[in-house]
Amino acid sequence: MANATAAGSAACGELHQGLACQRLTLPCGDTVLVALQGAHVLSWVSQGRERLFLSPNNLWDGQAAIRGGVPVCFPQFNQRGTLPKHGFARNMSWVAGEAVASGDAAHIDFTLSTNADTLAIWQQAFVAVLRVALAPGQLTLTLTVNNTEAQNDLHFTGALHTYLAVDDIDLTELRGLGGRPEWDAVADVHGLADEALYFDGEFDRVYDSAANPLHLQDGTSTLQIEQSPSWANSVVWNPGEGKCAALADMPAHGFARMLCVEAAQVFEPISISAGGQWVGWQRLTVS
Repeated sequence: MANATAAGSAACGELHQGLACQRLTLPCGDTVLVALQGAHVLSWVSQGRERLFLSPNNLWDGQAAIRGGVPVCFPQFNQRGTLPKHGFARNMSWVAGEAVASGDAAHIDFTLSTNADTLAIWQQAFVAVLRVALAPGQLTLTLTVNNTEAQNDLHFTGALHTYLAVDDIDLTELRGLGGRPEWDAVADVHGLADEALYFDGEFDRVYDSAANPLHLQDGTSTLQIEQSPSWANSVVWNPGEGKCAALADMPAHGFARMLCVEAAQVFEPISISAGGQWVGWQRLTVS
C-alpha cells in the first residue's frame, strides 16, 4: 500500500469490485481511484461530482478490458495492427509507486515493464509509466514511454481513452475543434470540424489535435480538456443508441451519459529511438 500525507492529502489501497486499486484524496475532498489492472482510472470526483463514466456492466474479472474511466491504449490504437484491440496495457497489472503529496495536490506513478506476457505478443523492451496527478478541480494523466532497447526503435500508437460523464448527451456540446481536419469514421468522409459538435446517434471522429483547450458543456457544468502536442490526434466518440445496445458491457442507455474525448495517436506511429523517451499528457479541469 502506498501512503503519503501532506496538508491532509492521502493515498491508500482498496478493493473495487474485487480489483486492487489506489485512491488519492485531497484536503478539498477531490478523489481519484485507479485500478492496478491497466493503471485504469475508474473514478474522478471533483467538487462533489463524478466526472468520469464507468459502465455498471463490466465483468470485473481482472482479465476483460474495463469499459469506462480512462483506459490506457498502448501500444496499439483500436485494431490498427496485429496486437489485441487497443493493445495489451489495459489488461495487464501495473505496479503502483509511492504517492507523493505537495501542498494541496498529489500524484502517484504506475509502471508497466517488459515481461514474459508482453514478450509473448510484442517483441519489444520498454518501460511505460502513467502518472496520475490530482489537484483541486484538475486531473492530469501523463504517459511516459521509454524504449529500453539497445539498438532498435520502438513504434507505437495509442490513446488515453477518456470516458467523460455527462448528464444528457442530447444537451451536450464540445467546442474548440472548429476548423480542424476531421475524419468521420462512421461515414468514412473527411472534412473540417464545426465550431460546436453535437451528438445525435453514433459519433466516431478523429481530429488533428488543437493547440487550444476544448470545452465540454453538458448543461450543468463545463469541463476544459487539454492535451500535449505530442499526441497528434483527438478522438471524439459516442456509440449512439443502436451500437450501445450491441455492447455487452454497456447498459442500454449508457450512451446518453457519456462522451469519450481522447488524446490519441491514430494514424502515424510514434517512433522512439533506442534508449529514448516519449511523453504525452491529457489534463481535465473543472471550469
